[in-house]
Amino acid sequence: MSVLIIGGGAIGSAVAAYLSAAPAWRGQITVLERDPSYARASSALSAASIRQQFSTPLNIALSQYGLEVIRGLGAQAGLVEQGYLYLATAAGADSLRQLNALQRGMGADIVLMEPAQLQARWPWLATQDLTLGSWGRSGEGWFDGWGLLQHFKQRAQAQGVQYLRDEALALERDAGGAMRGVRTASGLLQADRYVLACGAWSGGLAASAGLTVPVSAKRRSVYGFRSPAQAPQCPLVIDPSGLWFRPEGEGQFICGGTPLDDGDDLPLDPEADLFEERLWPALAQRVPGFESLRPERAWAGYYEMNSFDHNGLVGALAECPDLLLACGFSGHGLQHAPGVGRGVAELLAHGRYESLDLGPLSPQRIAAGRPYLELNVI
Repeated sequence: MSVLIIGGGAIGSAVAAYLSAAPAWRGQITVLERDPSYARASSALSAASIRQQFSTPLNIALSQYGLEVIRGLGAQAGLVEQGYLYLATAAGADSLRQLNALQRGMGADIVLMEPAQLQARWPWLATQDLTLGSWGRSGEGWFDGWGLLQHFKQRAQAQGVQYLRDEALALERDAGGAMRGVRTASGLLQADRYVLACGAWSGGLAASAGLTVPVSAKRRSVYGFRSPAQAPQCPLVIDPSGLWFRPEGEGQFICGGTPLDDGDDLPLDPEADLFEERLWPALAQRVPGFESLRPERAWAGYYEMNSFDHNGLVGALAECPDLLLACGFSGHGLQHAPGVGRGVAELLAHGRYESLDLGPLSPQRIAAGRPYLELNVI
């Protein structure tokens, strides 16, 4: 059997790495990637963080496996385990309490903190409008996303996977609806099975074959700044305003937040007015010392947003069973790449999931009208 993986980012490379290592697999694996430099790839442009503070059990379990892999990579992944800190006013406190029960029930080391506790641990944090915080004491933080991507790619190549530099222009199906091949500038590429893992471009590519995959490119901007104010042991903070921020080296931070323009397929340039109009005021309100910060750099990447329920789409489409999806992760694909890669490899090698059941992410939930809604999308 042969498999063609469309997209060589973290997800596609993880599928290739796990499948090529499977004892039951004897076939050929090819990864189609248009740009080996990954200049526009979400894997390379991500803020690369990992958390267990999700609202669905499967996403928590995927993070726990991802954490195991990232910890095991040591310096190559460069994990900084300072946690996520979700902050809530009175309006959001009950939701934090409900999610905490789910997260702790699955073994996540997440603690709820009153404003006085928040202030005692992080004296630089303004808490006057807060009711509750939810902090991951361990098992959460940020890492080197490029290192994780390269780990899977190098592992796949060492195990005989071929990476082909070309761009997928369209998917072609035969009269019966099965995949006929992938049209590229070099011609038609064919295989027995296909995996669609090209992130934000997956929805448009599926549409070329008459398939509906509700995934679109949503631009998310990241801004770097330096501040004379100290914020010792700063976690990745999620503010009620939609702002997030975290350290990035000595005296440096990065941040992002709810965009002013949330259209599809916007230019891959940082949003011009977002930082000054929305993020800087929110930063100064939450950390008064940030009022005198100095902006330094900015970049943008695409979320592969699944508009149906903000969760990944993993598995075969009923109308095209030889095409497996691995896309639509809505901002949490990099941290879940190990678990998704392993799961898709199991489907291809064994016809079933053998480690973690990814069934709730089946794309067939869309036609059935059964969303598996993820509430904690940043």
